[in-house]
Amino acid sequence: MAKTSSKKTSPHAAAGEDESARGRLLNAATHLFCKNGINATGIDAIIEEAGTAKTTLYKLFGSKTNLVNAVLESEGKQWREWFIGAMEQGGGDAQAKLTRIFPALKSWFAEERFYGCPFINAVGEHDKDAKQFRNIALKHKKIVLGHIEKLAGELGSTEPAVLAHQLGLIIDGAIVAAMISRDPGVADTAALTAGPLLSQTKAKKKRAADQLEAV
Repeated sequence: MAKTSSKKTSPHAAAGEDESARGRLLNAATHLFCKNGINATGIDAIIEEAGTAKTTLYKLFGSKTNLVNAVLESEGKQWREWFIGAMEQGGGDAQAKLTRIFPALKSWFAEERFYGCPFINAVGEHDKDAKQFRNIALKHKKIVLGHIEKLAGELGSTEPAVLAHQLGLIIDGAIVAAMISRDPGVADTAALTAGPLLSQTKAKKKRAADQLEAV
């Protein structure tokens, strides 16, 4: 009788396959959740787009809820790196960095796959008393507002947290309006709304500096 040989996958190869499958599942789930909604997207649609087996999804994530959490964490991290990078790119003072917010948003709004903010969408389509996705959304928002608050302090705001929240409200409103209207120009209107807040803050800082020089 001929001896049957069985080829085993090495641990490194298996880990690489899992990482590849994880990436495909995250990409597929991100696209479908953002485009169609979390509740409207079933596991079968995700594995079909990712080209993986259902058992692979459950092996890597355990449940759809865990996959949603992973998508939000991953998408949030990528978005924050892009958004903060867009503000910081090119240097300049705090006002220059803060005024880059809205041109950056406009470029995002113009993307073919712009479906709004995944955090706003996730919280919006689920039980409003549930903390399942709200905590992830708040963590994301805290990091974004923290960077804006830091720049607001550098700009000379006496209440940088308040200015950060004001800008945050304008940003959130622009995202929702752009998602509904599909008009990237919403970002220009948002910039006009935010402009006086930044100009007034910088003017107050200049007056305070002038008064110190006069003493």
